[in-house]
Amino acid sequence: MKTLLLFKEIYLEAFKQLENFVVRRFFRIFAWFSLILFMIVVYAFVYRLITGFPFD
Repeated sequence: MKTLLLFKEIYLEAFKQLENFVVRRFFRIFAWFSLILFMIVVYAFVYRLITGFPFD
């Protein structure tokens, strides 16, 4: 029984650390992706302003 509890504790601890790593990595990639998309939108808007696009 003690061995099973030890395996359970090791298993839970390993996935806690893995989850933390995956979540941090995911949000870092998501933040960079969002920033790149926002910069594309700003570029397109400024380009339209400079070329005289009629916003009707």
